[in-house]
Amino acid sequence: MSAESLHRSAVELLETWSPAAGPEGSLREAMLAFLGSAPRGCLREHAAGHITASAVVLSHDESDVLLTLHPRVGRWIQLGGHCEESDDTVAAAAFREATEESGIEGLTLEPGLYGAQAHPITCSLGLPTRHLDLLFKIKAPEGAVPVRSAESTDLRWWPVDALPADADVLLR
Repeated sequence: MSAESLHRSAVELLETWSPAAGPEGSLREAMLAFLGSAPRGCLREHAAGHITASAVVLSHDESDVLLTLHPRVGRWIQLGGHCEESDDTVAAAAFREATEESGIEGLTLEPGLYGAQAHPITCSLGLPTRHLDLLFKIKAPEGAVPVRSAESTDLRWWPVDALPADADVLLR
């Protein structure tokens, strides 16, 4: 568990991911170039930008997605956050964040990368930076009831076909 194992996992995920042609392919290449020049680029200490671990948490039947009203962003977004040196991989960081932020036990992480996004943000560093989100698909058990954490203004299930107007989440 280290910056090196996080970095290695991020590179492997991106190298084995086959996004659809277009913007995601360009983002994949940009993220790989970033990681090529930033050995500690998976940690928030890398102020210019850093890889973050995001979780698209879906209900057991994939009809609903769990979104958080993020206090800093001010919009409904997927769960997730910063990788920590105690995380072995970026996928493990996404799973940890999803569990912490949802309060749901028994989540299931699907293998591989679900998608990628990039966001300019002023995060906990207090400086403008860029979050380079690696997204993972996580399914909740049937009947899962989320419990809002201190990291969220609100937390709720939304039908995948009726998201709030200001939602910023990647769904396939």
